[in-house]
Amino acid sequence: MMSGKGKGGAEGSADVYISCHIDSEFRYSLFTVFYSIIFILGFVANCYVLWIFTHIYPTKKLNEIKIFMVNLTVADLLFLITMPMWIVYYHHHGDWIMPDFLCNVAGCLFFVNTYTSVAFLMVITYNRYQAVTNPIKAAQLTTQRRGIYLSAAIWIIIVGSSLYYLFDNNTNQEEVDSRNFTRCFERYDTTSGVSAVLAIHVIICILFYIIFLLILGWNIVIIRTLFSKSVHPKKSAHVKQRALWMVCTVLSVFIISFVPHHIVHLPWTLTVLEQWKKENCQLRQQLNDAHQVTL
Repeated sequence: MMSGKGKGGAEGSADVYISCHIDSEFRYSLFTVFYSIIFILGFVANCYVLWIFTHIYPTKKLNEIKIFMVNLTVADLLFLITMPMWIVYYHHHGDWIMPDFLCNVAGCLFFVNTYTSVAFLMVITYNRYQAVTNPIKAAQLTTQRRGIYLSAAIWIIIVGSSLYYLFDNNTNQEEVDSRNFTRCFERYDTTSGVSAVLAIHVIICILFYIIFLLILGWNIVIIRTLFSKSVHPKKSAHVKQRALWMVCTVLSVFIISFVPHHIVHLPWTLTVLEQWKKENCQLRQQLNDAHQVTL
């Protein structure tokens, strides 16, 4: 994840008392193959889902949750179209051979994909929470117009927050074995001070965990309500299974895709900024490896 800076893992300390060269070299071969597979499968799958929503369901009949799911699919596609650039980057062992502005675009869209996905999973969960706990009120409130307005608000906030990456300098030069590499999103811009960079990442992590706790809490209430005989004595097993499948899917996607990265991200940021364990090269390498795997 590149919230701020830090898509990659090369990090050379400039501290006069220590010289830790941190680089997760396994990523070059692994990510070249893995991203290629994800790009093909993900692009086909998301285009198919988008085709289903645009051709099977008439636009006027798209309800709120379907609108959110369409937007979630679009967010995934925005990241997938940048994936060939990351494949080329890792194939060249972390050397950005393309124009610098494409590095900015790729990093910006990574940020947009990550946090629009988080936001849409949150509103999808809240939609289901309302529908299960107060179906009459939910039927009155959940309209196509509200879905469009909420979606537009999410895009405006997230895209607006990420525009900084389009205009910042996100590449840096690094010499490895007498060869110069152009790195993309592999350092932090600390010109405004280390404290400012760290504060941004702390805020991002805190907001993420607030959203995660909300999603977790809403899903627990949904499960308890669905299987409470006093509330739904005649609810069919099939309907319950479908609802439970939706709950498990959202939780699984959120926990697998986002939680591990945000657990690692703050300690990793502290070590990259050399605010914590800067002399422990082994720990810094382990955190960097974990950061790469959880991206």
